[in-house]
Amino acid sequence: MPSLNPRATLETHEVTNQPPPFEDVNLYKSDIALTDAVRREGGGSHETRLAAFGARAGSAEVAEWAFEANRNVPQLRSFDRYGRRLDEVTFHPSYHKLMELGLSGGVSGIAWTEKEAGHVAHAALEFMMSQAEPGVCCPMTMTYAAVPALRHQPDLAAEWIPRVTTLAYDPTSAPASKKKAATIGMAMTEKQGGSDVRANTTRATRAGANGVYELTGHKWFCSAPMCDAFLTLAYAEGGLSCFLVPRWRRDGERNTIQIMRLKDKLGDRANASSEIEYHGAEGYLVGEEGRGVRTIIEMVHHTRLDCIIAPAAYMRQAAANALWHTAHRTAFQRRLIDQPLMRQVLADLVIESEAATALTFRIARSFDEAARDPKAALFSRLATPIGKYWLNKRVVGHVYEAMECHGGAGYVEELVMPRLFRQSPLNSIWEGSGNVICLDVLRALTREPETAEALVGELELARGANSLLDHAINEVKARLGAGKAAETTARSFVENAALALQGSLLVRHEPQAIGDAFCALRFGEDAGVAYGAGPASIDTAKIIERAMPR
Repeated sequence: MPSLNPRATLETHEVTNQPPPFEDVNLYKSDIALTDAVRREGGGSHETRLAAFGARAGSAEVAEWAFEANRNVPQLRSFDRYGRRLDEVTFHPSYHKLMELGLSGGVSGIAWTEKEAGHVAHAALEFMMSQAEPGVCCPMTMTYAAVPALRHQPDLAAEWIPRVTTLAYDPTSAPASKKKAATIGMAMTEKQGGSDVRANTTRATRAGANGVYELTGHKWFCSAPMCDAFLTLAYAEGGLSCFLVPRWRRDGERNTIQIMRLKDKLGDRANASSEIEYHGAEGYLVGEEGRGVRTIIEMVHHTRLDCIIAPAAYMRQAAANALWHTAHRTAFQRRLIDQPLMRQVLADLVIESEAATALTFRIARSFDEAARDPKAALFSRLATPIGKYWLNKRVVGHVYEAMECHGGAGYVEELVMPRLFRQSPLNSIWEGSGNVICLDVLRALTREPETAEALVGELELARGANSLLDHAINEVKARLGAGKAAETTARSFVENAALALQGSLLVRHEPQAIGDAFCALRFGEDAGVAYGAGPASIDTAKIIERAMPR
């Protein structure tokens, strides 16, 4: 929170040995791993823009917006005072300020409006926005990811893509044609099906020419229900199909989308998630009837990229806060950061964060290259679910360990750590939980065996740099060659592949202290399970110095 210039001396005690507020930090310039990754993956031309956004996103004012948006959660207004249906969700003004910051800054649009490294730039903006306030990133992510799905329907693409890629935010509830910018959400899962969308029961019937349908059914999760339109799945005559369902009909009337209730969630409190019903709601076919899953899967592929960016961002935020706190607090006549065992913990947290950042931005580059390079597309197809699975499995324990570095203060809501901890499990569940993602990896290897070649090609670039890593690469190759990546062992295979990918990137691109430490901590015989339980041989001084917020 912003400093309020409180009294340091009270009647009962003097306030000492407390860290200064961790605020007004440039989230771009202060993060060496981030700046290195952006430059390495081709995003250097965006640095001026990213630095300006990092200064704003890391400001004390924006931090206060985030606290306010979480304290004052969204509220559902089903009816107006006269009993007419509204189906509106109201937010605290700070929520709208955060949305303005992100959308005007380019979080949703930059990937599609920039000719060079657009997805890398998007990843950097999302990485910083997730540290400012992660809940508002949900509608930004879906708006960004809707573009490739909309392209399956040229007339809708021509109408909607300019609205969702413009650098602006318009919170008004009105037909999209009357707004300066629009956002798009997603409503796929139903009570009886969950991830099995083919078990859906929502129906769509033709209601006229030009791909107009009427949808009837329910959706168990509709994220960000105040978006201007939603991509959704429903059964038409030709099978499960994808539709764009706007909140307002083209005749200017409210569409018959009823918000039944808002979800009371563990975290993600600033964002609204809801259950909805379609009562003959007007929708527009996207793609072909019966090809709904194939159409919307391109949106899912891009939302999964953001499900990789988010945990990497949380790890950086957690590690940075732990470093800051321990650097400014003493115990037993020494700063916490100078205590040998604390240094082991901090260095391990930093290594995990740097590995997550490196993998995230390598995958983001593959999104930029996929349209023109088949090998990049194959790598993206396999590395995206691998990254989503592994980073989200690691982030919860990482945030907890960083919280523990704060002592009791880390458990108090006045600091960011409790909010960050509640947020940390979300992206593992969203867009496919762990088992679903691992099965998707197997599906890619079976249906597109060339993806294995793309993965191995990336790993082999690090061959010879570290013997422990060489052994890990050999294990991944052996499991691919022997066909051992079976369903019962899918989790262990994805874990092996993710660690090998991270190790490959770190030993090739990061300082030797980082790469060697990662390999020792993750592949060495004396590597422990908990953070900080690894070998004493790692160079904690260089690792901590590199990651310390500046």
